Amino acid sequence: MLAIIDYGMGNLRSVQKSLEKVGLPVQVVSSPARVADASGVVLPGVGAFADAMHNLQKTGLDQAVCRAIAAGKPYLGICLGLQLLFEHSEEWGGSPGLGILPGRVKRLPDLVKVPHMGWNQVDFSGECPLFAGIPAGSHFYFVHSYYCAPADAALVAGRTTYGVEFASAVWRDNIMAIQFHPEKSSRLGLRVLENFGRLVEKC
Repeated sequence: MLAIIDYGMGNLRSVQKSLEKVGLPVQVVSSPARVADASGVVLPGVGAFADAMHNLQKTGLDQAVCRAIAAGKPYLGICLGLQLLFEHSEEWGGSPGLGILPGRVKRLPDLVKVPHMGWNQVDFSGECPLFAGIPAGSHFYFVHSYYCAPADAALVAGRTTYGVEFASAVWRDNIMAIQFHPEKSSRLGLRVLENFGRLVEKC
């Protein structure tokens, strides 16, 4: 069973429907115990970084996510679920994140229209299993105003340019996270979710 973490933010139902469409058993969960029972974890989200961290901490879901990742369970972060992995975000004057990955979350430059909304290209780096069978330079759907700047370049599994080149996908062991929205990215977005499901099945 895949656990989609409900912490009061994000378009959970669209993610749930997309995962079910590719044949994956999923449940929307809001308690640490349910996260512990899952074979894999999906953390979606849109909205403010600080609010998301507050909601996760209030319910103990922050530690549940950390424990699941430490246990080797496949983790898929989507949009805010990517950004929360890092140490700090400059949004709203600054807020600490989960600190699982080294790096910061920064605002997109003012020279482009913010938020970044629409289709854009992802240039893959390395052999991240999340992108198996997906052509290099494919386009996915983005909606965000902040981007991740990993301190370790080896974490970057995909890059996108919008005013600045940023990490649109990261990968380390069982952690996979993307800035774009697979549930809004048509056929290739569904392939990303299907690939994640296959990784969970192997665990």
